[in-house]
Amino acid sequence: MSRSKTNSHYRAAARAVFLLIVLIGAIAGWQWLQNHPEHNPMAPLDLDDPPGWATRTKIAKLREDVGECRAVLERSEVAFTVLDPAGEGECARTDRTQLGDYPLSPDTPAVTCPVAAALEIWRRDSVGPAARDIMGSDIARIEHFGAYSCRRINGSEAGAWSEHATANAIDIAGFVLEDGQKISVLRDWDSEGPKAQFLRAVRDGACNGFATVLSPEYNAAHADHFHFDQDDRWSGVCR
Repeated sequence: MSRSKTNSHYRAAARAVFLLIVLIGAIAGWQWLQNHPEHNPMAPLDLDDPPGWATRTKIAKLREDVGECRAVLERSEVAFTVLDPAGEGECARTDRTQLGDYPLSPDTPAVTCPVAAALEIWRRDSVGPAARDIMGSDIARIEHFGAYSCRRINGSEAGAWSEHATANAIDIAGFVLEDGQKISVLRDWDSEGPKAQFLRAVRDGACNGFATVLSPEYNAAHADHFHFDQDDRWSGVCR
């Protein structure tokens, strides 16, 4: 056999081995994605899955499809009630979803379904673990300032409408733990110690599910609360 034919044979064999390795890798990668749906962008979102590479993208898609969002809540066995539409004009609320088993206080307001889904993920993956790991107690209540307010941003007479106008937002003011400890955004954000650490942990954790997260670091208007919303902007804001 000539040297050129021998080299050609070796190259063909090397290509075959390379393609076989690629095929095996692709099959293994696909199987891994099947076993880890939180990383698989094609797998249906389940709020019981741990957070993964694809979680944030899947949540973002829910802002475009209320029906799919409610299917996610049902699939994840999250208790909720669909309320009748309300309001009109810029303050029309066609998606009014009320969580059925969520420790909000003083009440559980109706929000959009994407806000409800993000709240559930936030409680499970951020608030609960941070409360136990940093504060040594489970959460009893999450205190809020409300979700719906028919107004423009910052209450101005002109300009863009607030996400609160359609209850596509919620403002979180503080937390009460099962052991009686109270944590306030206003009082404890600039303090030293575990309460400030907890607040920063849950603020950062909210950025995994909400499109917009604003804290006292954003401006003085948010000195006493976290603002969470699901505005369908291209990229999230986390400050």
